[in-house]
Amino acid sequence: EVQLQASGGGLVQSGWSLRLSCAASGFTFDDYAIGWFRQAPGKEREGISCISSRGDRTYYADSVKGRFTISSDSAKNTVYLQMNSLKPEDTAVYYCAVMKRYYADPVLTLARQHEYDYWGQGTLVTVSS
Repeated sequence: EVQLQASGGGLVQSGWSLRLSCAASGFTFDDYAIGWFRQAPGKEREGISCISSRGDRTYYADSVKGRFTISSDSAKNTVYLQMNSLKPEDTAVYYCAVMKRYYADPVLTLARQHEYDYWGQGTLVTVSS
């Protein structure tokens, strides 16, 4: 059974940092992408970053580029999202998900949310001003 467990959310002040973790288990896909998404109240879910199975390809949405860093630890089957310089507009529920491929165009990898077959339960990040 494929499982994704997102954790690390919390309440922080503007400018602070948080690191989210996505612990993955139960799949042995040859190639895959792990994506981080977020959904703020009243807004559509937004793809913010993704990483390939070998960790050699990453992509960031403009909204987080330069502030967030995605990484992976294959030994722990965990993907991390280091979030620095947090802003109140980063407040959202953050989800990780897995897709069974990583497109040559990373924009597609993040945009095709419907192709992410398995999703974690989400972790809430609240950034106060």
